[in-house]
This record gives sequence, C-alpha cells and structure tokens, in this order.
Amino acid sequence: MKRTDKILPPDANAARLAQEHWNSIGKPLHSLGMLEDLIIKIAGISGDPDVKINRRCAVVFCADNGVVCEGVTQTDSTVTMTVAEAIASGTSSINRLAEAFNAEVLPVDIGMNTVSKSAKILDRKVAPGTGNIAAGAAMSREQAAGAISVGIDIAGECAKNSFDILVTGEMGIGNTTTSSAIASVLLNIPPENVTGRGAGLDDDGLRRKIGAIKRAVDINKPDADDALDVLSKLGGFDIAGMTGLFLGGAIYRIPVVIDGFISAVAAALAVKIDPLARDYMLCSHVSAEPAGAEILQSIGLKPLITAGLCLGEGTGGIMLLPLLDGALSVYRSAHRFDELKMKRYEEY
Repeated sequence: MKRTDKILPPDANAARLAQEHWNSIGKPLHSLGMLEDLIIKIAGISGDPDVKINRRCAVVFCADNGVVCEGVTQTDSTVTMTVAEAIASGTSSINRLAEAFNAEVLPVDIGMNTVSKSAKILDRKVAPGTGNIAAGAAMSREQAAGAISVGIDIAGECAKNSFDILVTGEMGIGNTTTSSAIASVLLNIPPENVTGRGAGLDDDGLRRKIGAIKRAVDINKPDADDALDVLSKLGGFDIAGMTGLFLGGAIYRIPVVIDGFISAVAAALAVKIDPLARDYMLCSHVSAEPAGAEILQSIGLKPLITAGLCLGEGTGGIMLLPLLDGALSVYRSAHRFDELKMKRYEEY
C-alpha cells in the first residue's frame, strides 16, 4: 500500500476557479445543485477548471465467491462467467448504456473460478474464486493486497490512456452476501439489518444468507479498524479490485464513480485505507439494498439518483454520465452575466 503515499488533496485553486465560473453564468447561484458541486470536484481532481470527461470507461471486475455453496443465491456460479462473456461480447446491460453514453467497457477477470476464452476479458486473476466465508477466510491478506494492486494498476493504465473518468462495476454471483458481511462490520450493524434479497431470494434463501453472514463474522472475527483484515476475511476479489480502482483514481487523479451497494462497500474500504480517497469519488445513486444509504453516509457522500437501482455491472454508475454532460453543457456555453449586461446574483 506504499503507493497510497502519493495521494494528495485535490487542487483547491482549480476548484475555486470552477466555482467562480459557475457564479459568472447568468442564472441563480447554485441552481444546478449537486451537479455544480460535482463539476467543481472534477476540476479539483484533474487540476483544470476546463473540465472534460470525454474519455470514459466502466471497469467491471468479475469474480466468484465460495459462499455461494451456502445456498445464498438464486443462481449458481456459472452465471458469473456467462455474464462476463456477454459483457466482453458487448451484449450486456452495461454495454447498452455505455453505447448510449459514449463510454468504453473493460471486463476484468480478477477471480473467476473458470477461464474465459474471450480475449476481450482482461486477465488479472488473483485466484480462481474465494473461500467460503461462512467456514473461514475468503482469501489471504496477501491475496487481498494483490487484488487491490490490480485495481490500482488498472487506474494507472487508464490514466496513461488518457481516460478522464472511470465507473466501477462488478459481476460475481454471491457478492451481495460478501458486501453485506463487510457492511455489517464497518457499520457495526447486525447482519439482518443490512442484508437484502440480492438478485431475488425467497424467505428461506434470505434466512440462509443472513445465517451465513453471521457465521462468517463469528468465525473470522474481522477487525473493523483494519480494512485489509475485513476484506480478506469477508470480501471478494471484485470488491478488492474496486477498492484498488478508487485508490488508483486518487493516486492518478482520475474521478471514479461509485455504482451501487457493492461498489460503495469497496469505496468505504478505500476511505478506511486512505481518507483522501473520498475526495476523488463521485457518488451516482443509492442502491435498493438495505444498507445502501447507510454505507454512503458512512463515507460522507450523497447520491444524485434515487431510483431503486440494483442491477450491478456499473449500470447505475454510468447513469451519472449524461447528468454530468448536461451540467457541463451549461458550464461551458451558457450565457454569462457580463454578456447579458445583467447584475450578478449575490451570495447571502
């Protein structure tokens, strides 16, 4: 984690200039609300008040979770690879949205338990799936650190390829169980209060899921103050990869969009590793999962979108892009007070 030493605060002067630019536009002050705040935040991240998000990429980390054997999901682990290959072929939900919003999609095998034949899936496999958290640790501490490094490296590669903004995505059957387990520990909330039905469990399935999480916490005894300990004992390689992508965004000064609950759990882990990482995150929506709002509140970020989204793959996160595009159209080219020969609004 020595690379996190390179994380510095965003550029306050660039953010100030972006705020001044907003205030010069001929409209009531702050009237685009949180959208103005995000454009200012991106200016600070990039160090340039001339904000650009022309090149954008959804990075989808794909991994399998051993806890699936506890009957906590409606489908089996083969679906992880099926959807990953659909993403690689360009036919999944995230691809359709990316096409609509002018983004690229990068699927990453960071821990699937099978091997894809698709050359379009980036192979960064740390291990073929995790252990069953209800019976022991998901992974070793070294594997967790290695998976985080994968995410940091991908952020660095994206920076070299001149991407302006990244969206976190994931695909991994069983990952609402791992993320709920982590949220339970980080938030110090009983598992039954943070655990939802995921992709669609019946009542018996939900009881099994809650029971598996309770056993996982009891058996592994994670240290809530040690992000790597919590991640290695309860998490998944997909969560670890997204944690690294958030940290990498802060290292390489690229804004990274939080998607839903699983992505937000990864963001919370990144903030626990380095609190400055929060300043490089953009929050898109609040997940329909029970702890979706609480995990965002724990890292001090507010969502723009409240629409009951829970598809995953980065689909909620990528929905932020057209909102930012709309705000930037005003930021760049709307009339200004001096052009209108109109007195500016004043701050009270």
